[in-house]
Amino acid sequence: MRKIINTNIRFDLKREDDRQAYDYLLHMDRKQFKSYTRAVVAALNDFFSRREKRQADPYLETREKEDRFLRQVLDTISEGVRQSMSQVQVTTTTQPNEIVAKPTVKEETSGVDGENYEIVEAFLKEMGL
Repeated sequence: MRKIINTNIRFDLKREDDRQAYDYLLHMDRKQFKSYTRAVVAALNDFFSRREKRQADPYLETREKEDRFLRQVLDTISEGVRQSMSQVQVTTTTQPNEIVAKPTVKEETSGVDGENYEIVEAFLKEMGL
């Protein structure tokens, strides 16, 4: 047996946050949310769930931002490595099984300390390069 509770939501269109919420309801994706009820239920559950997680772990939001930033950095590095690898000339030496890669651009190694070099080396190994 279904147990349904009816309630009203009022929007004061003179308030910016109320007007924005009402606008979201008016322009919501009807394929994703079949009714206002489904959209409100999803929004409330998401809001209060995230709020509880933040209260339990005050650094959650910071770590999520750091993770997104790190992913952007790694994606940028990956793209740079791919572009650099496209500029590398591959030539063979007198031994047919040995391949030597000669960069076409002068490599700069100054300013790279041992720890950073290991991080970059591990990253390149993970990328299969």
